[in-house]
Amino acid sequence: MNILAYLIPISLILGGIGLVAFIFTVRTRQYEDPKGAAERILSDEYDDHPKP
Repeated sequence: MNILAYLIPISLILGGIGLVAFIFTVRTRQYEDPKGAAERILSDEYDDHPKP
């Protein structure tokens, strides 16, 4: 039962770190356009090589 005295604070600290990391990524707008990059890879509009 003494192990709970260690595990509960450790889990709260790790959860807090995860929450802070998530808030940081939202504030830096890393989730702004998740679908756009995938579509840009497949489009020919941004192709650097000319077609023969």
